[in-house]
Amino acid sequence: MNLAAVGPVERVLAKIVRKTAGQASSLTTRLEGFVEAGRFTGRYEGPARGAIEESFEQNLARIFARAETPRLSGVQIKAPMHLAADGALLPAIDLPFTHILKPAGTAGFEMLPIVEWLCLALGRAAGFDVPDIALAPMPDGMSPALIVERFDIRRGADDQRRLALEDFCSVLDLPASAKYDGTIERMARGLRPLSTDPAADLDILFRRAVFAWLIADGDMHLKNLALLKIVEPEAKVFTSVRFAPLYDAVTTRVFPGLGGDRMALKLNGKDDRLTRRDFMTLARTIGLPRDDAERAIAELIDCLTNAVEIVRLPGFALEPEAAASVQGQVLALAGERCAALAGDAD
Repeated sequence: MNLAAVGPVERVLAKIVRKTAGQASSLTTRLEGFVEAGRFTGRYEGPARGAIEESFEQNLARIFARAETPRLSGVQIKAPMHLAADGALLPAIDLPFTHILKPAGTAGFEMLPIVEWLCLALGRAAGFDVPDIALAPMPDGMSPALIVERFDIRRGADDQRRLALEDFCSVLDLPASAKYDGTIERMARGLRPLSTDPAADLDILFRRAVFAWLIADGDMHLKNLALLKIVEPEAKVFTSVRFAPLYDAVTTRVFPGLGGDRMALKLNGKDDRLTRRDFMTLARTIGLPRDDAERAIAELIDCLTNAVEIVRLPGFALEPEAAASVQGQVLALAGERCAALAGDAD
């Protein structure tokens, strides 16, 4: 790839919705230092229950007022937080924004952070790059919240790189309101000329599509898929443009009103009842070699089949009555779809 064709860094950064996100903050305290068996061992010092539930219910009411399906991306709260050196998790008001807090909701969405933790754990087991995460005990009897470490910011004061996360709405020049309107094939067309390793990134895109189907993630839309762009010190063009790590992966079918949820983005013209033939047609369309596609499917099935037998929530997170049930539903769905795809001869 000719990096000069990407364009001057300043011009490309100006297009990115989150262009300043990686510039103002630096990661000085790693979450991994305050995690034990999936549980956050630091101190939560963020908003109390009332403020969180009010914000969540306002989001939910806003969606229903528009007569829309309550898609999780419109419901979920994402609070900017800062993890201090002593383990305090604080609102990132006058502090660097280093971590994202995703608290539990109401009206049937209490298990949302737990489901996302499970799906990201399955994603890590399936071989995807996944940011550090932890489930945090919350005050006032709230269900656990999910903490996610940002991957689009500098790693310490000595890191002089510039980073930008560009979601695929921006990549494809679409408004945020069109995040459900794309296709995996169109993503591939936008990805190929930008990536500094297009073959590897097309393989990741293919695997992400298969993974979303296997875990019944109906909210993998264009804003939940992104490119991570990095500029080394003194460089005038992006030195790395690669598929961003896995984030916002959720089994949507376990939530109210979403029992029959379909894929957010179509592939091979379909968003449900996908078969091995559909995925192989996708591979051919985006230029992924047949052997690579077969290998990707086999590896995902094998890894996830093993993972559903191993991945389990931290003990404290199972205290809410519904937690064990939703864990069973997520793992069972993934196991059933792996078995179905494995037995689906092309």
